[in-house]
Amino acid sequence: MPESLAQTLVRLLKYLRRFLLETAICFTGLTAILYWLSPHFLAFLQSHFQQHLAFFGVLEPMLALLKLSSVGALILLAPWILWRMSQGLVDVLGFSRKLSLVFMLSALLLFYAGTLFCFFVTLPFGINFLLGYQSQHLRPVIAVGKFVNFVGLFLISFGMIFEIPLIMTFICRLKICGPETFGRYRGYAVLLIAIMAAILTPTPDIFNMAMMGVPLYVLYEVGIIIARIVNPSSTYLDKT
Repeated sequence: MPESLAQTLVRLLKYLRRFLLETAICFTGLTAILYWLSPHFLAFLQSHFQQHLAFFGVLEPMLALLKLSSVGALILLAPWILWRMSQGLVDVLGFSRKLSLVFMLSALLLFYAGTLFCFFVTLPFGINFLLGYQSQHLRPVIAVGKFVNFVGLFLISFGMIFEIPLIMTFICRLKICGPETFGRYRGYAVLLIAIMAAILTPTPDIFNMAMMGVPLYVLYEVGIIIARIVNPSSTYLDKT
């Protein structure tokens, strides 16, 4: 006998509670381990981005290393988190194991593609551009805490926003709406992307917003294309 929507929701909430608890435990433990290696990570970031850092408070170095450890823990835990999510698709929502495996591998590939693109392309270009205003009489003094915030937030954000094509394809796969719906509401998507870029970027200047907003829009268009390829059927719940 098929279970009701209420029963499915209860199972989903139970699975979500267990998933969040396990994630919190793993995240805390891995952060503690990485904290002892964080000075080496910080030295590597300084060398990669060619920056000399300073601190302006007694606790700032320790907090910066803790934040860096947290970012590293999130990045390293991504395969496990996505694997548990794919299990939830099978156990709770009844998806096939093949489809859940494709979801996990695609999400993992996109997440690491986003972080690597940010680390090797977006951040070096953005930092060099923003520091290009220095002169003989105006030299930058970068606080280690703000530097870690800037780099960490961009890495995690880019890893997440690279999931947009997969999310759009997943929505179309569930027959909630079709690729043409995303195309029809492109203007609203641009507005939402601008708001997201303003919220996620550490500083409110136009350049930082563009660094995140432009890739977001490109990924949105890529998501429409992939959704049309993967979901050629036009039978959807949303007919508007």
